[in-house]
Amino acid sequence: MKQMISFEGVHCANCHTSLEGEYCHHCGQSVHSVLRPVHGLFEEFFETFLHIDGRILHTLPPLLLKPGFLTLEYFSGRRVRYIAPFRLMFVLCLLSFFVLHLATDVIANRIEQRHQHVSLLDSGTDFAQAQTAQDVQAQLQRQLAPLEAARAAGNAALATQVDEAERRLRGRASQRLAELGAPAHTASVESEPATSRDSDASDLVPPVSIGWLPGFANERLSGLVRHLLQNWHALQYGNDAQRQEAQERIAAGMYGALPGTMLVLVPVFALLLKLFYVFKRRLYMEHLIVSLHSHAFLFLSLLLVVITGLLSTWLKPHAAWVGGLVGLLQAPLLIWIPVYLLLMQKRIYRQGWAMTAVKFWFIGWFYFWLLVFALAIATVLGFAH
Repeated sequence: MKQMISFEGVHCANCHTSLEGEYCHHCGQSVHSVLRPVHGLFEEFFETFLHIDGRILHTLPPLLLKPGFLTLEYFSGRRVRYIAPFRLMFVLCLLSFFVLHLATDVIANRIEQRHQHVSLLDSGTDFAQAQTAQDVQAQLQRQLAPLEAARAAGNAALATQVDEAERRLRGRASQRLAELGAPAHTASVESEPATSRDSDASDLVPPVSIGWLPGFANERLSGLVRHLLQNWHALQYGNDAQRQEAQERIAAGMYGALPGTMLVLVPVFALLLKLFYVFKRRLYMEHLIVSLHSHAFLFLSLLLVVITGLLSTWLKPHAAWVGGLVGLLQAPLLIWIPVYLLLMQKRIYRQGWAMTAVKFWFIGWFYFWLLVFALAIATVLGFAH
């Protein structure tokens, strides 16, 4: 409990106003000096951290479980104990897409390992169809490509299988070469001759030149088109390493662009609310706060769905029944999203259920296509990364 301190006769060092508390009611400056011992800085840090932590505990549970509660509290003027709407939405947006990026990497690694395992099992193809030493060489190189990719990935679990599959392939290639009367040492891997496909397709595209745009904008557009064609060319005609690098660049670009594109949807969604509730005579700022809290809930739900999915995947090899139970939590979370948004719209705008349901359906339909458009833009920006 704080001690009772009298500020009678104390004046603000900044504007010389008589103080009535720890902060000046005229300019807001604190009475405490910034010149303090080091332990005072640590005390201030922990006090600030605990204050923010307290606001988190007051904000996240009602955000998830009480539709419209935070928005109505904000409209009523009770705002100090809760995190500000924009900060809440922005932080949850970044966290959700960060965790989603991690989940995508985990899924991609699993698919890649499964593909490598299947490739290793299928690497025993014989060379009976090869009629010349060059055919044997080309077939051997194609079948060794996934093995080299698996070895480059540094997967210890597949190392033994990779070595065994390579020995088996080279042995069969040497056997076929012996049948064709060619020396067995030609079964070593040689680089493929360069083809027209190996040339950079972006070199054939002239730079973008739009007369009414400034020079830096044309240069930026030219770079985006060049990167887009380079990534597309690598995915279509590149080797395994080039395709993997292109996929990583595209994923990084997409997840880097998604938060920005989703932030654009917040004021657009508020504009939809303004149009559908124009006769409620609410300010646009009120609709914007509703939009911020709605998106904060969506990002929090996405975060929980992804976390439960990752946790279920991690637990299933160790405790299958626990992982299954955790995975079952995703279904009620997904069902709760439209129910929550409908209840929130009903409680804030206070219309009948029939009118609320109709407006909710139309707003959701328009927002769905806006979301598809935003995801398409993020995909294009990912390819152009």
